[in-house]
Amino acid sequence: MTGAAEPAASEAASPEPAPKVSDRTRSERRLAWMLCAPAVIAMLLVTAYPIGYALVLSLQEVDLRFPDEGGFVGFENYATVLSSDLWWQGLFNTLFITVVSVAIELVLGMIIALVMYRAIFGRALVRTSVLIPYGIVTVVAAFAWFFAFDPTSGFVNQLPFVADDKAWFGDRWSAMSVIIAAEVWKTTPFIALLLLAGLTTIDEGLYEAAKVDGANAWQRFWRITLPLMKPAILVALLFRTLDAFRVFDSIFVMTGGGQDTESVSIIGYNQLISRVNLGLGSAVSVLIFVLVLLIAFIYVRGFGTAIPGRERGAN
Repeated sequence: MTGAAEPAASEAASPEPAPKVSDRTRSERRLAWMLCAPAVIAMLLVTAYPIGYALVLSLQEVDLRFPDEGGFVGFENYATVLSSDLWWQGLFNTLFITVVSVAIELVLGMIIALVMYRAIFGRALVRTSVLIPYGIVTVVAAFAWFFAFDPTSGFVNQLPFVADDKAWFGDRWSAMSVIIAAEVWKTTPFIALLLLAGLTTIDEGLYEAAKVDGANAWQRFWRITLPLMKPAILVALLFRTLDAFRVFDSIFVMTGGGQDTESVSIIGYNQLISRVNLGLGSAVSVLIFVLVLLIAFIYVRGFGTAIPGRERGAN
């Protein structure tokens, strides 16, 4: 009996051979690569060269104000940036704006997505009107909010619960609140649109079965809607966080970085354009690029959502 059990145990312990990939699957993969190749090549040509050139400049001292000076300095530019209080203050401002605006947009976006999804009458009108702010150019939206909160030309200070002499852009935190409000107003429809796409993929039969089992509205939302919308939430948060982390237009229009409201993008702009210091500016740009990659990695790993088609491709 022992001898008969040993082969059975060895057979159970041995891994199953991977299924063979059919010729049809190989041809489909080859076709997919051929269809994606033009876009991939174009993106590499458009992005790879600027990123590589910025990396080269970040390792050199290139200041157009002093064209005769310069040379290879290694990581000295990075050390200068990372040892500057201005960089860390800009990074704090950027993270604060990103976290607060994305959190508010996610909550409002979910509410708006549910309203658009459940709307019985005028569904097309509701969806179109909700998307109007997202269709406005960011600079135009920033100017609209700036003039609305400006003490001389705006209407906000005329409201009964606001002081007449309130200088919204004269204080750091009031200016930050206006910037965040403008970002939320502008991009919440984008979040709602992505979440609406996730809602449409949920089978209504799951809700009916949950109702039969006695689940209330909150339980259905927590146990059915949120888990099944996890990929859509990941995509919405990822794209919006990366976009919010690179905030530039609203700050540039409203404060220009004054009142200690500079973001990392404003710092990079000031170094590259205002001070024409290409070495330090490129170092700031490379650091922003690295932080964007880090944010994307944290989101994908933290949510643990598998890439669509990964399981099928492994077979």
